[in-house]
This record gives sequence, C-alpha cells and structure tokens, in this order.
Amino acid sequence: MGLFDKLAGWLGLKKKEVHVLCLGLDNSGKTTIINKLKPSNAQTQDIVPTIGFSIEKFKTSRYLSFTVFDMSGQGRYRNLWEHYYKEGQAIIFVIDSSDKLRMVVAKEELDTLLNHPDIKHRRLPILFFANKMDLRDAISSVKVSQLLSLENIKDKPWHICASDALKGEGLQDGVDWLQDQIQAMKT
Repeated sequence: MGLFDKLAGWLGLKKKEVHVLCLGLDNSGKTTIINKLKPSNAQTQDIVPTIGFSIEKFKTSRYLSFTVFDMSGQGRYRNLWEHYYKEGQAIIFVIDSSDKLRMVVAKEELDTLLNHPDIKHRRLPILFFANKMDLRDAISSVKVSQLLSLENIKDKPWHICASDALKGEGLQDGVDWLQDQIQAMKT
C-alpha cells in the first residue's frame, strides 16, 4: 500500500466498492438503466433480456464504485434474488410505470423482498425508478409510490425517481441520492 493510499484511507477518501442489487419485474428496464449508468465508452448498443443475472462494475464518483447485480425479473428466476440479499448494500428497484396490470405483482415482489430475513432488519437504502415515463400510458411516480405503498417503508431510507432509461432521464438524480445515502452509512 502506497503513501497516497494510506493517506486517502486515513482521510476517509479511499474508494469504496458497494454491492447494489438491481431488482424488478422483467421488462421494467433494469438492464437499460444499468447500461446508461456506465461510462459511455462501456455502454452496449443492443440490450437483451437478462437470463439469471449479470454483474456490472463501474465508478459512480471518484471514491465510490458500484458492483451491480442485475437480476432477471422473469418469474422463474425471481426466487434466485434471495441468494444475493446478504451481500447487497443497497437496492435499486425498477418499476415499469406503464404496466398497470403488473403493478400488483411488483408490489408482491417488493413486499417479499422487504420481509426477507436477510433484508428486514437491515437499513439498506432503496432507490426506486418509476421507469418508462416516456410512454403514453405511464402513471406518475407519485401514483407508483401509492400503488406500491412506499409510505409504509419506515425502517429504510428510500427514494423514488421518475425515469426514462432510454434517454437517461432521471437516472443521475437517483444515483446521486443513493451515493449520499451510502456516504451517510459510512459516518
């Protein structure tokens, strides 16, 4: 370890790697969001549905690096999510704001997540992206929040952002909030 690394560690400036779980139903835009959060030279042009899970690593700031576990939202893979809960230090939960029919399923999955023993008693920050706001049938992030009963989450910091992952709109606001929460957890 070099002198600068030691000095950065003493000053609390050492880069921190954070394990983030990216969850939500299939076709909600999880992979597109993660792709847009990566540096432009690392982004992929063609996004395909995630089978199982994928892992992406990227820096979000000078001192923070995210390892994001992009978990498939297909019904047959959702039971795999719980195997990664222990390692998760933050959660990004993506909702397709235009899919009113499956909002109930998204709420059930969220409730299952929040009541899991590896999550329930931990104060993990949860960032919700009410995605696909560009679509005509999309409902507002306030309405998504109401349908998911987010106001009942009292023991974890949470935030909801309206987003359009294809254009990248709303993503930086959410990541900034998540970074602030993670920094606050350090102190």
